[in-house]
Amino acid sequence: MRKKTVAGNWKMNLNKDEAVRLFGEIELRSEDVQDEVNLMVFPGHIYLDALLTARSYSSRILIGAQNFHPAEKGAYTGESSVAQLKQLGVDAVLIGHSERREYFGESHAFLKEKVNAAISHDLIPVFCCGEPLEIREKGEQEEYVQRQLEESLFHLPVTDFAKVVIAYEPIWAIGTGKTATKEQAEDMHSFIRSLVQLKYRQDTSDRTTILYGGSCNPSNAEELFSMPNVDGGLIGGASLKAEDFLQIARKR
Repeated sequence: MRKKTVAGNWKMNLNKDEAVRLFGEIELRSEDVQDEVNLMVFPGHIYLDALLTARSYSSRILIGAQNFHPAEKGAYTGESSVAQLKQLGVDAVLIGHSERREYFGESHAFLKEKVNAAISHDLIPVFCCGEPLEIREKGEQEEYVQRQLEESLFHLPVTDFAKVVIAYEPIWAIGTGKTATKEQAEDMHSFIRSLVQLKYRQDTSDRTTILYGGSCNPSNAEELFSMPNVDGGLIGGASLKAEDFLQIARKR
């Protein structure tokens, strides 16, 4: 069965010393987090090498990149290829975060290319999906999320899809202090799992990890994670403090 996963998206925060120190604290204190919990962090891009160098040989923490370009190489000033990230030793990549979609215009088709590139280099794609407030208020959130999955993810054969982690992030709850209720989170996670079952099969659906993201913190993580289809969280602000992040990871 699927394992609980807690992933920290540090976004454009921390300097190098702070990033290395935070990673070291998480790594040192992760011993009291149950073995069946996967831990991941997504630091700022320019600190990936520093964290990968600092990571101990026996570390349980996966390190991921917040962004990459799907091309193998070429005239893409300021970008990094998935091949370059793989050579560094990166384990995972974020794809489809709402901030990349909104601020950088990443389309469904472009995200599909990124999914393919990540899979081709054996990196774990953490695929983000979720609706803005106006869509939620219209009651059209399921159709909105279904389109995101169908146009960027559901082209994969079952063997490749099995490598994907899905993160549901209601955009109206990201960095706003608002959080979906446990019932709202469970409803969408259950819906996503039903789509996976229809597209692929029951055993694939049962094994697919679906995370919740959107102002998840130590005070609300336990009730969110208590839902049967919520397999952990993609954590933003609360991942910038080791104790907060680890408290969330300890929640069941």
